[in-house]
Amino acid sequence: MDCIDIIYCLDNIVLGLFGLTVLIQLVYYLFVYLRFAVRKEKQDEEPDDRTQPVSVIICARNEEEDLAENLVSILEQDYPDFEVIVVNDCSEDDTEQLLAGLKQKYPHLRSTIIKKDGSFLNCRKFATTVGVKAAQHEWLLFTYADCRPESNQWLSSMSRQFAEKKDIILGYCGYHPSPGFMNKWIRYDAIFTALRFFSFAILGKAYTGAGRNLAYRKSVFYAHSGFAVHAHVLSDDDGLFVNHAAKKRNVAVTAIDTARVRSKQQKNFKEWMWQKSKQITSSKFYGAGQSLGLTLEPVSRTIMWLSFCALMVISPFWQYVLIGFFVRKIVYILIIHATCKKFNERGVLQYAVLFDFVMPFVHLYLYLLNRISSKYSKWK
Repeated sequence: MDCIDIIYCLDNIVLGLFGLTVLIQLVYYLFVYLRFAVRKEKQDEEPDDRTQPVSVIICARNEEEDLAENLVSILEQDYPDFEVIVVNDCSEDDTEQLLAGLKQKYPHLRSTIIKKDGSFLNCRKFATTVGVKAAQHEWLLFTYADCRPESNQWLSSMSRQFAEKKDIILGYCGYHPSPGFMNKWIRYDAIFTALRFFSFAILGKAYTGAGRNLAYRKSVFYAHSGFAVHAHVLSDDDGLFVNHAAKKRNVAVTAIDTARVRSKQQKNFKEWMWQKSKQITSSKFYGAGQSLGLTLEPVSRTIMWLSFCALMVISPFWQYVLIGFFVRKIVYILIIHATCKKFNERGVLQYAVLFDFVMPFVHLYLYLLNRISSKYSKWK
C-alpha cells in the first residue's frame, strides 16, 4: 500500500467518524435539547387556591455575609404559608448572631446549630438531613446561602409545580452577570448544564438537579433513606439524591422568570475547575445507561471537532464536510439562543461558538484528572 492509498484510507476513516459524530450531535440537539428550548412556560398561570405550605432549607457554614445579603429576599417572599430553616453548620463567624437578629423581625425564620464533633464527619449531607428533620412541612425547597431569588414570587412559582403525582421539582440557578471573560464562561456552563438536565427530565429520564433551586417531598426523602445510598460520596448530594429518587413521571421542571435564582460566581477559574471536577466525579455513580447517554454527546462533540480539523487538511471533499459542520452549528446556535432567551442570560451567545469547541476538551481533562486523583470536598 503506497502513501496515496494510506492517505485515502485515512481520509475515509476520518470522514466516517465525522459523519457519525455530526449525526449523533443532531440527534441530541433535535430530539433531546430542542424539547426544552421550544417548551412553552406558563408565565401567567394563576396561583393554586390549594397552595401548600413549604419549608425552605438553607445549609450554611461561615456564610454570614451571604446570608446578610440574600436571606431577607427569601424571608420576604409573597407566599401565605412557609418557614425558612437555616442549618448553621459549625460556623465560626457571626452567623448565629445575624440569625438571632433576623428572627425578631421574621417569626417564620428558624435555625438549628451543628457543633463540631470529631466522632462523625461534618458534611453537607448531614446538615441537609438535620434541616429535613427540622422541617414542619411536606414540601421542601432547597437553596444556598449565596443564592438570591429573582422575584418575590419564587416560592409561589415553584409551588405551582406541586402536583399530586410529582415528587421532585427542578428549578434554574444561574450566575449574576458581571464584566469579564470568566463570567461568560461560568454562565455558559450553567446554561448548558441546565439545558441538559432539564431536557432529559422532560423526556422522563431525569438524572440530576441543582441543589441551589430544588424541591422535593419530605416523604420521598425518607422513602429513599435520605442520602444513605450514596453516603460514601462526599459531593453532589442533591444531584445524586435526584438521580436515585427520580422516576419517569415524578419530576417536573420550571424555567419561568419568577422561579429562577442566581448565585455569585466562583472567585477564579481554578475554583470553577474544582467545582466542576466534583460534578464529573459524582457522575460515575449514575446508572450505566445514564452514563452512556450523558457521555456520548460531549465525546462525539470532541471527535467531531478533531475530525473536522483533520479533514480540512487532508480531505478532497472538504466542501461537503463544511456543509455538515455548518448544519450542526446552525442547529446548535439556534437552540443555545432559545435557551439563553428562556433563562434571560444576556451577553453569552456571542461566546457560544468558542465555548462549544473548548468546553468538551476541558471536561475531558477534568475526567482524566479525576481518574488519577480523587480529592473530594468535605462540605461544599
